[in-house]
Amino acid sequence: MKKSLLALTLLVAAPFAASAAEGVSWNYVEGGYAATNADRGDADGWGLNGSVAIAPNFHVFGAYSNQEIDNTSIDFDQWRVGVGYHREIAPAADLVTRVAYEKLDAGRGFDHDGWSAEVGVRGALAPNFEGYVMAGYENGDYYGGEFYGRLGAQAKFNQNWGVSGDVKFIDGDTQWFVGPRFSW
Repeated sequence: MKKSLLALTLLVAAPFAASAAEGVSWNYVEGGYAATNADRGDADGWGLNGSVAIAPNFHVFGAYSNQEIDNTSIDFDQWRVGVGYHREIAPAADLVTRVAYEKLDAGRGFDHDGWSAEVGVRGALAPNFEGYVMAGYENGDYYGGEFYGRLGAQAKFNQNWGVSGDVKFIDGDTQWFVGPRFSW
């Protein structure tokens, strides 16, 4: 009886349990160098990013960076936390949608909240290389609504370790990240 019930459950759930594209992991943590090139000045520092799959097609993600504006003693923290949906559209590619809460805190009364939404494609371009392209929109109490583009890639050394990079282009600003990634 138990085997029959288990088999029936798997049979019914199978069509709804689409998973990530082959070679793409939604479970990872990475840390590294973060930089911002802006019209108002440049900054650099460090950042941490991560993602965890919570269901076959859903993941939660977060990001944190701390950067100091060049030639000043002013630093700022950026936070991002959200939920994403991914659906396999080809054997090695996922369609991705994400929404996130965003926060920028530079002290001295400069503390702003916002949100973002993005859509794009992420896939394994080769056994040891994956990439993504995203288009997004963000809005907050410091900045008006802005569209942006994001590109990223990861070179994999093995199943768990790689080096990743990300660049975001938004209204005169360019934000960079590069560092090692651990996937599981």
